Amino acid sequence: MEKYLPITDSKLYPIHEKIQTETRLSLEDGITLYETPDITGLGFLANIVRERKSGNLAYYNINQHIDYSNVCILHARCHFCAFARKNIETEGAWEMSVDEFLDKAVYSINNGCTEIHSVGGLHPKLPFEYYLEMLRGLKKRMPQVHLKFFTAVEIHHFSRIFKKSIKEILIELKAAGLDSIPGGGAEIFAEETRNKICPGKLSAEGWLDVHHQAHELGIPTNATMLYGHLETNEDRVDHLIRLREQQDKSNGFVTFIPLAFHPANTRMAYLSSTSGLTDLRNVAVARLMLDNFAHIKVYWIMTGLKVAQVALSFGADDIDGTVTEEKITHMAGASTPEAVSVEELTRLIREAGHIPIERDTNYNEIIREGNKWYRKKAA
Repeated sequence: MEKYLPITDSKLYPIHEKIQTETRLSLEDGITLYETPDITGLGFLANIVRERKSGNLAYYNINQHIDYSNVCILHARCHFCAFARKNIETEGAWEMSVDEFLDKAVYSINNGCTEIHSVGGLHPKLPFEYYLEMLRGLKKRMPQVHLKFFTAVEIHHFSRIFKKSIKEILIELKAAGLDSIPGGGAEIFAEETRNKICPGKLSAEGWLDVHHQAHELGIPTNATMLYGHLETNEDRVDHLIRLREQQDKSNGFVTFIPLAFHPANTRMAYLSSTSGLTDLRNVAVARLMLDNFAHIKVYWIMTGLKVAQVALSFGADDIDGTVTEEKITHMAGASTPEAVSVEELTRLIREAGHIPIERDTNYNEIIREGNKWYRKKAA
């Protein structure tokens, strides 16, 4: 049986058997996947799971990114961050008023966006009403558009400075219009490595707790892992297993996005950027380890469009979206475009041998008729 498999590393044969029988992979299996020199064999294994879960479909969406402020109390703590600024007087700092944010979001109405993605720094002075007004204003103007706002780190920050519980914060945000939470701030869960790259940031346990409470309230969320800095393979697998365990408990993660570290303009600029093979490996291992995640997204902003296209054969079933004006990665030196057209995304998907499907944030298919669109509920 083994002779016909496109696998050259015999250590992958037992993992192939587990995949065939849908047996959960162990930490040791994860290490093997990260260490194998057989990158095409790894992609073969990941593609088995990808096709099992998504068939020949590959998803994209039409979305807008708006970052409301980069003022952050952790500006000196996150060594991997080129985004944060100490205060509004610092060169390169900004903070939008609610009206400025709403004016910028008009782009979503005019361009058929189904999602607005917004995160910011941990601002020390903006009142809670600012965030609520932003959500209410958007829902009033564009009730169909999905609002994916505020990382777990931001929500924990709101809880601390506004003297409310995490649950109370989430309930108020949801009532104001919050639809889901992005996966940022997870970085790497391993405590020793986390303390090296972002000392003082919300702990892994704190991040997981915010997402757990969101899931209990019916708020779906995403999950991420930042790789390509000081983490070890053991750290990576540990991170994936802890996400898998949390999904077993609360079942609220929609997708997982591995995020490639961009070192330029950070205090870790001495590190090299990730290679294309490293990017593909992280996508593939995530698809194999996260058996209870329906979707794996390749974030083309960080990997580039060409690697993202190949990743669709290495376990990813989602190439992200049109994005529009992404700042966080580009402030860290990303050379990718800040936006891409639907035509380009669908061309890349078709060239990779897949069927492009426009989706909303929760993977319902989007149907467009002229200038109008509606959601086709997932089966």
